[in-house]
Parts: sequence; C-alpha cells; structure tokens
Amino acid sequence: MDYPADSALLARLLAGEEKAFRELVATYQGAMRAVAFAIVGSRNADEVVQDAWLAVVRNLKGFQGRSSLKTWLLTITANTAKTRLKHNRREVLLDDLPGPHGTVGEKRFADDGHWLREPFAWHQDTPEALLTEEELRECLEKTLTSLSELQGSVLLLRERQGLELEEICNLLQISLSNVRVLLHRARLKVFATLEHFEETGQC
Repeated sequence: MDYPADSALLARLLAGEEKAFRELVATYQGAMRAVAFAIVGSRNADEVVQDAWLAVVRNLKGFQGRSSLKTWLLTITANTAKTRLKHNRREVLLDDLPGPHGTVGEKRFADDGHWLREPFAWHQDTPEALLTEEELRECLEKTLTSLSELQGSVLLLRERQGLELEEICNLLQISLSNVRVLLHRARLKVFATLEHFEETGQC
C-alpha cells in the first residue's frame, strides 16, 4: 500500500530536516507512550519511548513503507517495551475496580457503542459544548487517570489515535476479546463521569 503523506515526510527526514523530525515526534509521541504504558506501566514508559526513538533514528533508512509510518513507529515501541518487560505478559484483570461513579448500565448502549437514549438535557448541551467547561475537563482527567494502564492505553489508541482494534491487539499482544472488554469498560467509566456531571454539575 502506498502512503503518500508518509513518503513526503520520510524524504524530509532522510534529508536531515530538523523540522520534519519535530513534526514526527509531535504527531506520534502520545501514541508511542500509550503503547509503552500499556506494556511496561508508567514507571518505565518514558524510557521505553526514548529507546524507541533512538531505534527509529538508527533504522529510518531501512524503512521500506510496507506499513504506514505510524504502524512502524508503534511496532518499534511495542518491541522495545516487550524487550524491557522480558516477555512477562500483562493480563487483563476481569475484576477491575470501578471508576469513581461506578459504571453506567449496559442497556444504555447499542452494540456499536452509541447511546440508545441520550442523557438528560444533552439536546441543549452537546458533549462538545460540555467539554469546553474547565470543571468537566478536570473530572474527565481524574477518570482517565483512574483507569488501569491497559484500559487507558487502549482508549487512547482507539479514540485519539484512531487505531483499528486488530492493530491494538497486535501491538499489545492481547486478544481481540480483551481489547473489546478494556475499551468497553473505559468508555463506560468516561460516560459515567459525563452523565454524573450532566446531572449534578460536579465530579
């Protein structure tokens, strides 16, 4: 598959353009940290990302474009993290602790993850509008930091980075069913925070 945007950026990187490397870091640092965080935890995630960037710089000339640049970077990060972990696999804990407001009922969501019935008054204040409020941002940040490392990483890779579930499975070496469980639980906790804030105006 051809990745024209990647080709242009790669040419600039290989030419030694400093701005191109800054763009690369700004674009993918968050996703790389999420992968590292999921595999080795918070203590070693930053070191793994630093090591991964060194590996990227060393191997950039060998990148052949068989995958997207993003996939290549995240694969290097995952491999670096797995080496650090010495193949001790992390497993999903099915008795995960609930978030600060528990979870919202399963019957609130369709199979595709959308609301079956919108929360009260969302016809007046859309989620986008609510997210502009500083208090809600703080509430959501607390909820995100309360998620397990794997939950938070899967949510970020899926929702912010737009990775397919299969890509997340491959990077983190966990099953598709585990990824679905992690993503579902993380979304429920975020939705519970949104709903609680909508109803009470508080965290």
